[in-house]
Amino acid sequence: MRYLIDPPTPTHTVIQLSDPHIVPEGELYHGVVDTLGNVAAALDQVERSGIEVAALLLTGDLVDAGDEVSYRRLRALVEERAARIGAPVLYLMGNHDSRGALRAALLDAEPTTEPYDYVRWVDGLRIVALDSTEPGQAAGLLTDAQLDWLAAELATPAPAGTVLALHHPPVPSPVGLMNALALAEPHRLARVVAGTDVKIVLAGHAHHGCCGMLAGIPVWVAGATSYVSGVLGPAGGYTGLTGGVFTRVDVYPDQATASVLPVRPGELVIELTPQMLAMPAEPVGAAPDR
Repeated sequence: MRYLIDPPTPTHTVIQLSDPHIVPEGELYHGVVDTLGNVAAALDQVERSGIEVAALLLTGDLVDAGDEVSYRRLRALVEERAARIGAPVLYLMGNHDSRGALRAALLDAEPTTEPYDYVRWVDGLRIVALDSTEPGQAAGLLTDAQLDWLAAELATPAPAGTVLALHHPPVPSPVGLMNALALAEPHRLARVVAGTDVKIVLAGHAHHGCCGMLAGIPVWVAGATSYVSGVLGPAGGYTGLTGGVFTRVDVYPDQATASVLPVRPGELVIELTPQMLAMPAEPVGAAPDR
């Protein structure tokens, strides 16, 4: 058996939780899902793992109705767990969110209504958060002013590269409804990010995992912690199913990867302990035993 002698090590690991759709205490989402419980279950796994986390990134639709009560429920849970994990929390706007209520309840800021765009630096990694929402609309839009701001920011490369995050996907979905509600004119964003140090674009909104490309840059559309979209139909309709997920994003010197985890882990099938795997590695190219 051959082993990698020097497996690549990520420079940063980001945990992406998307579309939690938190509702007020005592309610279940659509009468079925404990959405706050799903977020708690995901963060429990992260905390137990002991991995070093650069950031907890929540890519929109943080609450279902844009209300401050639900934002405060989310904040109380996430920021307590983030403190134990040792990672900052980065919130993004989604179409179910309210800019004013988000700022007041999550940021202790004035409830202004301009787009919530910002940059956060974590040990040389630049995370750019774009507000792709258009008030009163479910579909996404980036203004010329936002794209100009992004272009100016990306003009200077970051030491460890850039992760770009927004709610609305700039790639197609197999779900017709989600295509109708996606980011408008993604080619405008593609022109801005082409040739920059963006290693991956992270989005949400569609409630199903999906990968694509934008100007040669990988795009990851995260499945939702709340519920997942049925990607096999029915044609012309839509189904949302229990079984939320979240994403581990690993950033390397030359690329980035996204790995999906269920918010509530399944039954153990197989386990190989570190001691079992602590076997001598064969040099690459070594001749097999005869």
